[in-house]
Amino acid sequence: MKTLIDLQVGDTLEQPQWLVVTQSMIDQFAEATGDHQWIHLDKEKCKRESPFSTTIAHGFLTASLMPKAFSEVLEESDKIASTINYGIDNLRFLEPVKCEDSVKYQFKLVETRVKPAGTLYKVEASCVLKSSGKPALVGTFLMLGVLKP
Repeated sequence: MKTLIDLQVGDTLEQPQWLVVTQSMIDQFAEATGDHQWIHLDKEKCKRESPFSTTIAHGFLTASLMPKAFSEVLEESDKIASTINYGIDNLRFLEPVKCEDSVKYQFKLVETRVKPAGTLYKVEASCVLKSSGKPALVGTFLMLGVLKP
């Protein structure tokens, strides 16, 4: 496995294991964000009224799982003090993540840029659904790798 500073533009990384998105995760995200929309929380109503027949994860929950996935595809570097979320250039939620479905993240480094505080990494990411093989999320994310002094 490579460290962040070993990555070259064009390198592609894939999360090694599928991650099951549970109702407990969805409930905790709803509590943390205040987004208590029934399509995320009410299984019985979803069975009756939702086109998905079950609860679905919040789109931003799916995006929020990405840092964990990214940490699973890279080794830590003793040269990096921290990796800081720097922003999102674009983000699309293409398919719903149904409760108890599994997801896996893929990353491709598309650009690096040296900044005064460190190196800015531009990464194209996607989150694939195990049930269909389709992407649930695609986006371009920015991370700042801050080197130790």
